[in-house]
Amino acid sequence: MTRQRSRRGGGRPTIADVARKAGVGAITVSRALREPARVSQDLRRQIQRAVDELGYVPDPNARALASARAEVFGVLVPSLTNNVFAEVVRGIYDGLSDKPYRIQIGNTHYSGMEEERLLQLFLSQRPAALIVSGIDQTKAARRLLDKAGCPVVQIMETGPDPVDMLVGFSHFDGGRDATQHMIDTGYRRIGFLGARMDPRSQRRLAGYRAAVEAASLFDPRLVTTTPVPSSVSLGQELFREALAKVPRLDAVFCNNDDIALGVLFECHRASIKVPKQIGITGFNDLDMMHVAFPSVTSVRTPRYDIGYRSVTMALAELSGEKPNEHVVDLGFELMPRESTAR
Repeated sequence: MTRQRSRRGGGRPTIADVARKAGVGAITVSRALREPARVSQDLRRQIQRAVDELGYVPDPNARALASARAEVFGVLVPSLTNNVFAEVVRGIYDGLSDKPYRIQIGNTHYSGMEEERLLQLFLSQRPAALIVSGIDQTKAARRLLDKAGCPVVQIMETGPDPVDMLVGFSHFDGGRDATQHMIDTGYRRIGFLGARMDPRSQRRLAGYRAAVEAASLFDPRLVTTTPVPSSVSLGQELFREALAKVPRLDAVFCNNDDIALGVLFECHRASIKVPKQIGITGFNDLDMMHVAFPSVTSVRTPRYDIGYRSVTMALAELSGEKPNEHVVDLGFELMPRESTAR
């Protein structure tokens, strides 16, 4: 005998079907699914049994119509393979782990036009909040964010003019402090090696330049950059290019840790002693920096904390709280290691 479907017409089970099956009102079912803590444990189990037996799946579009907002946090990052943003996303997921919101991630691939396209898509779905990387949106993207109608948290930066809220740190200060550390250690021909050169890398370069100019050590030949995406092998290539321009180069500040590791490997290959002949400093302080040989100085950035804090800021605004600070600077920490211990 063919098993009868649980509701007439063979359609998708509704919240009303669940309510009838559980012997409660539809409002109680909705509350149990959206805010479980407000319903007793016994009642939650009763409703969950009905949900399981009927195969009920909540309709996010129906929820959005009922509340005018989807229970979704839209997140835009420039890369899903970069370890830096993987840590940020982990913080975001942990911040929402016990909340009724889902996460929708968009990869902008460091493209302003792609960011515009994804913002248009996300906003058409009326998200509860948006978390967006950086402060260098195009004019069109900025207009979209200004009119988003939901909490917007820009991340990974600090600055004077956020769309709504901003949490991050100063890339300029990080670049300047890393370079000043090498100056203070005694290095004098300090190069800058940078890849991709997105706005955050440009600010690190500006910080580097401010430090070397203040010490009367700047030489344009010391700067070696490329728009090519970063990699360890690219770090080797950039270091060889820098040495060809300035053979007496005695230190390098790299705009990320991949480049710094590439420099370290090239030094091993070419029998260049670190830190005696070349000092090396990276940026972000990924795990491999302290286990490398020799260990590599880097600027530790609060990537996980930025993701987690962005969620708490958005949730606070959603609950009607006014933030004490619209711009939160979580700072950074210089981690001196063997690669600059001259």
